[in-house]
Amino acid sequence: MTSTARATARADHHDEDSAHLAALGYDYDQQFTRDMGFWGNIALGFTYLSPVVGVYTTLAPAMGIAGPGVVWWLLIAALGQLMVALIFGEVVSTYPVAGGVYPWSRRLWGPKWGWLNGWVYSLAICVTIASVAYGAGPFLGALLGVEMSQQANVLIALGTILLATLANFGGTKLLSQIAFWGFVAEIVATIAIGGWLLFAARKHDLSVLFTDFRPADLQSEQPFIIPFALAAFMGIFLFYGFEACGDVAEEVKNPGRTIPRAMRMTIYIGGIASMFIAIGLVLAIPDYAAILNGTADDPIGELFLAVFGPVGFRVVMAVVCISFVSCVISLQAAASRLLFSMGRDQALPGWKLLGTVNERFRVPPYALIVAAVIPAVVIVGSLLSENALLAIISFASFGVYLGFQMVVFAALYARTKGWAGRGKFKLGAWGWIVNVLALAWGVFGMVILAWPAGDETTPWFDKWIVLVSALVVVGVGVIYLVVAKPHLRSTAPHGDHHTGQIPVQRAD
Repeated sequence: MTSTARATARADHHDEDSAHLAALGYDYDQQFTRDMGFWGNIALGFTYLSPVVGVYTTLAPAMGIAGPGVVWWLLIAALGQLMVALIFGEVVSTYPVAGGVYPWSRRLWGPKWGWLNGWVYSLAICVTIASVAYGAGPFLGALLGVEMSQQANVLIALGTILLATLANFGGTKLLSQIAFWGFVAEIVATIAIGGWLLFAARKHDLSVLFTDFRPADLQSEQPFIIPFALAAFMGIFLFYGFEACGDVAEEVKNPGRTIPRAMRMTIYIGGIASMFIAIGLVLAIPDYAAILNGTADDPIGELFLAVFGPVGFRVVMAVVCISFVSCVISLQAAASRLLFSMGRDQALPGWKLLGTVNERFRVPPYALIVAAVIPAVVIVGSLLSENALLAIISFASFGVYLGFQMVVFAALYARTKGWAGRGKFKLGAWGWIVNVLALAWGVFGMVILAWPAGDETTPWFDKWIVLVSALVVVGVGVIYLVVAKPHLRSTAPHGDHHTGQIPVQRAD
């Protein structure tokens, strides 16, 4: 294809994307620019998912429950979330609108469901930003070789959020480039670290992945399936981020085809990368008993230090820190587009500002500020009460899964009314099966996340902190929805399955 032909094809797709967005009720020319391609979209989802961060922070706690076999949860979770990604792909292909779960639920079911979905997910993702930014402190301390105080962790978290905000203010093209190089850095690090662990530091063979290392008396008292199920959080915590590919739908070229592919590739690449580094770590850990009985304080950190030495250890910590920053940047980008989308539909207080796009950089500046301020407030609040921070952050992963499943359930509901995807990516006859599997996986994930923690001496609030936090968030949202009726302010289209008036994109 000649350069002229390529330019013509790009112009045709641009015009088609603009026409499709206009048919959905939005004026493309007054909003974003389509500066993000396929690999930039994958990178956005991948750096949000971040296998290095996810595996590093969850492997030891999960192994403390069920031993080395927990790595299989990475594969199981990848397959479960792939079902969700397929549903999201079909929905975003039909409705390539900025904001992700909010406009999808609004179009699939109606304005009330859409608003509540947006409320839950916006809080969940803002709290996740706070959680990830706050979690970067100890790794930076390990990199610098200093003991981190709570105040230092707070300052580092605030600095991380400020850095992410400045990066996001640079526009979609800069965001895409930062995400891409973060993606490259994490892939290279995963191959290098995982490869060295597997080939130069391995202490066990693959049989340990199929072996129960718990004490014999505990094995006789409790079937392995119970602790294995409770360790599912390892995969559940890791495999989200692909939805960010759809949050920036109005900034992606040919979104009806690009985003569904990027979502699936995020799961594929993330799954392979996380399994590779997790298996490398598990096979290199010398003493499983120390992890299972809780005597190992930081088994992963100790392993890295022993295998790579002081200098190599700091290189690994530097990669982890980069991954944390990239993750926060991608999270904030996704959160800002959701807040923008709700603001554009007049669904939140301050909607005039939230729904504004800067003419120079083509980003939603006030939505970005809110997506920085809310996490910052949560982080600063930890200085007043660490228990309050724990209660808030406990909601993060459960809220993300709840936000996902509200879309999945809305899609299932819409199918009962005759809806089917009509974008460039369609599940066709598989739609019902995939939808049910996605819902089943999501419900399982929420049950595991809400499962009471601790023992008989643990206070009931601490046991049920995840569920209590979620009930508070949903309850406040329902009360606001009933009293303020924010869903009635917008004239934007909704509930397309009732009319069947779903704009269609041509296949090519």
